[in-house]
Amino acid sequence: MSALSGVPRQSGRYWLNPSTWHLRTRLILLSMALLVAISGAIGVVSYASMDVVLTNQLDAQLMLASRGRPPEGNPSGRPDPLDARGQSVGTLNARVVSGQVSKEAGFLSSDATRTPLTSHDVAVLQALPHTGGPVDRELSNGDYRLLATSTPFGDVVITGLPLATKQSTEASLVLTMVLVSLGGLLVIGLAGTALIRRTMRPLEKLSDVATKVSKLPLDAGEVALAVRVPPSAAHPSTEVGSVGHALNLMLDNVSSALEARQRSETKVRQFVADASHELRTPLTAIRGYTELLRMTETFTEDGRKSLGRVQSQSERMTTLVEDLLLLARLDEGRAPETTDVDLTQLVVETVSDEKVMAPDHVWQLKLPAEPITVRGDNTQLHQVLANLLSNARKHTPAGTTVAAGVMRSADGSIVVTVTDDGPGIPAEFQGRIFSRFARADAARSGSEGSSGLGLSIVESIVEAHGGSVELTSRPGRTEFAIRLPGSKVAAA
Repeated sequence: MSALSGVPRQSGRYWLNPSTWHLRTRLILLSMALLVAISGAIGVVSYASMDVVLTNQLDAQLMLASRGRPPEGNPSGRPDPLDARGQSVGTLNARVVSGQVSKEAGFLSSDATRTPLTSHDVAVLQALPHTGGPVDRELSNGDYRLLATSTPFGDVVITGLPLATKQSTEASLVLTMVLVSLGGLLVIGLAGTALIRRTMRPLEKLSDVATKVSKLPLDAGEVALAVRVPPSAAHPSTEVGSVGHALNLMLDNVSSALEARQRSETKVRQFVADASHELRTPLTAIRGYTELLRMTETFTEDGRKSLGRVQSQSERMTTLVEDLLLLARLDEGRAPETTDVDLTQLVVETVSDEKVMAPDHVWQLKLPAEPITVRGDNTQLHQVLANLLSNARKHTPAGTTVAAGVMRSADGSIVVTVTDDGPGIPAEFQGRIFSRFARADAARSGSEGSSGLGLSIVESIVEAHGGSVELTSRPGRTEFAIRLPGSKVAAA
């Protein structure tokens, strides 16, 4: 399904809240609602018009039926509606004399006889107003249109015609309107869905482009922002096309900014690499002359301390320069020189070195029965382990247990862990602990300072080897887990 069409409860849309519906759904429902309103209005007007026409026709027939003529031989000369000629089956004829309905009154049958009235019919006829206007009443034979007319002789002539034909015609009209409206709704629903889907297709293309851009890694490195809205959906003369055109302009601007950022980062990396490379020579000279002065000259106690301070700071600066040069080379994307590295042996050697430097810590090894080998740069992987173990040594108090382990996970990758039971790393610092020059010495006890580049180097080297590094920390347990691709040689 496209980006513009979703599933309720999975994409945050709920059918009880129309504001979360898709635009396509709302347009279709709106068009169908308008059709319902129009069909309803047409139906009401048609029904009212038909009712007026049929009522007028029925009233005209009723007036004709009420005009009875005196039959031949009638000595009174009064018109007798009971003997009227040309009346249809079901016609009601009655005469009210002195408030009483004549016994001859009744409904005209198909055999020219009359069906007598019921007591209910008589009561209705007696209560009929003598205003001269037709009225509707319910009788034993159904609904009737009745007309009561006073005659010059003092009696009242009542004539009635059944409403069944009129009601049947109106019911047929209602049924026809309902069926036609339902058919129209079905056609509008299907055709509207197809037309609106086609009309909204450019918006789907815009959504696809935005989704692809949102998945691009734009935070660092060289970014090829080649995704654009196609010309068919970026024509500025249409509403949707103007949005697509504006999105393309925005992407062009973002692409230019990313290229400028990349050029700036490249210049900075090149500067750091060149500066680090150039600083190595004078730093080496400073260290050499310091050693020469220590061996050839006689200094006072303060002089020896100052010279020792110069030597220690030059060594610290040399380490910092080497770290910066390594980071610059890793940032350039240089692939490490890979060989088969025995991680088990590497962990043993690195822990042994740290144990000599920090005998006040408890060092443990968690190694498998068989050696584990990976493809990688032995020097760089040694630096990764050294940095992690050194970090645990520097930032934890004496007596802390530091454990280094190697294992092969179920998916074939190699996991190297460095765990300590020190005070832990503050939660607010964990998110930026792998950033360059990040320091939080105050949070973890220890006397040795750091440049803040150690963990950044760890992350860069591990990523250059196609792996990842994760941190989990709480008071009493801090673990760095390095995951590296498994060695095909070892797997074989």
